[in-house]
Amino acid sequence: MKVYISSTLRSFFERRTETEINGNTIRKVLNTLTDEYPEAKKGLYDENGKLREFIRIFVGDEDRTGSEYLDSVLPENAEILLLPSIAGGAPEESIISDERRKAETLDDAEIDRFNKHLLLREISVKGQKRIKASKVVVVGAGALGSPVIQYLAAAGVGTIKVIDFDTVTIGNLQNQVIHSTRDVKRPKVASAKDTIKNINRNIEVIPENVKLDADNAVSLIEGFDLVIDCTDNYKTRYLLNDACVLTGIPLIFGAIYQYEGQVSVLNYNGGPCLRCLYPAPPAPGLVPTCAEGGSISPLGGIIGSIQANEALKLIIGIGEPLSGKLLSIDTLGLRSNFLKVKRRCDCAVCGDNPTITEVEDFDYEEFCGLKENEGELPVEGFTAEELAHRIANGDPITIVDVREPHERAIQRFPDALVIPIGQLARRQKELDPQHDTIFICKEGKRSILAINTLREAGYKGPMYNLKGGMDAMKDIIFSHEGGWL
Repeated sequence: MKVYISSTLRSFFERRTETEINGNTIRKVLNTLTDEYPEAKKGLYDENGKLREFIRIFVGDEDRTGSEYLDSVLPENAEILLLPSIAGGAPEESIISDERRKAETLDDAEIDRFNKHLLLREISVKGQKRIKASKVVVVGAGALGSPVIQYLAAAGVGTIKVIDFDTVTIGNLQNQVIHSTRDVKRPKVASAKDTIKNINRNIEVIPENVKLDADNAVSLIEGFDLVIDCTDNYKTRYLLNDACVLTGIPLIFGAIYQYEGQVSVLNYNGGPCLRCLYPAPPAPGLVPTCAEGGSISPLGGIIGSIQANEALKLIIGIGEPLSGKLLSIDTLGLRSNFLKVKRRCDCAVCGDNPTITEVEDFDYEEFCGLKENEGELPVEGFTAEELAHRIANGDPITIVDVREPHERAIQRFPDALVIPIGQLARRQKELDPQHDTIFICKEGKRSILAINTLREAGYKGPMYNLKGGMDAMKDIIFSHEGGWL
């Protein structure tokens, strides 16, 4: 049986993209898989031995994640895809009403500008008027938002609201092509507005330099036809999903990581929402974010362009949207899969008896089951300044770097012991329990997971987390003798 492994899980599988496993049921395949790759057990299962909720198991294009499928005999030569979170049928009509379409006109300049659309029988004048009448919210003006915003502007979408609270940095320019060098330190929404106006000055642009949260999520999207998720963190994704379900607005989901991307149309015509696809996000630190794991420059353009295409299909009322489907793309092997996603009757927000009736803020760690219980040892940590002071004093400490190889290639911590999280349990004898051990990662989240992993494995030595990770250290310790860069 061939098993394909998504890039976000490959650190638990010795960086393999696929493997051959003997077994004629999902249970047997998973058991053999974790026997051959012991580190995978931590990534696939929680502490109670239950498959983590952010992981889906597809056999061909069918979701077979539920326990009722575990012992079903698989077809001969079936292909299995392990797909973690990083989200048919043709539409009956456009999401833009005929009344709104008829209220729009196209002048001579617009006929010239959009002539390539007008030549398409499925779009023509009626479709272009619907595009002009449409009002779209794009949440996130980064790698995904860049192509989405520019293609919607080029297509003639009448009103575009851009929500992002961040500013442009030099590191953004590698894959956030809506910004340029002159925009560094400017709000992303201001840069995005300038780009839109340079494409088409007639578009109404609404820049919102705010952070989307439970208090403002509904008010920011109300009155719009469509929301496009171009965010880069799980908490915002779930808040946005809930707001769209509760307001009845379709949501176009997109996500990228390293060389892989996912796209789906959610909350459309009774279709599934994000919580149907992934009932819960991965635990903080278990799966690196795009910011931590990086992504190849064109990936945002590939996935963002598909999101923009799905948006125009819904606006015009053509084609077959990705509702009830998840498109998964691996650009390294140029491999793509269309995976079926069903609405869950027990979904907390769009199910038959929803328990979420308003957008609520939530504690990410509690939501993922990581909240410390009474009696549990807290994870203690050092600030970057405190660690620098201990290094300067020559204190007997051990520094363990749990980052990915490509992260260490950018910025290396001198004399650190390199142990990936998946190898910590079996390599704990390399640590000295008589000395303090400090764990480091990029932002100080995966290192907490590393400490808890070693505790579960029975390690008794003193362990500390570097608060803020390497991001907090770079302004304190500078490169010397090639030690950093």
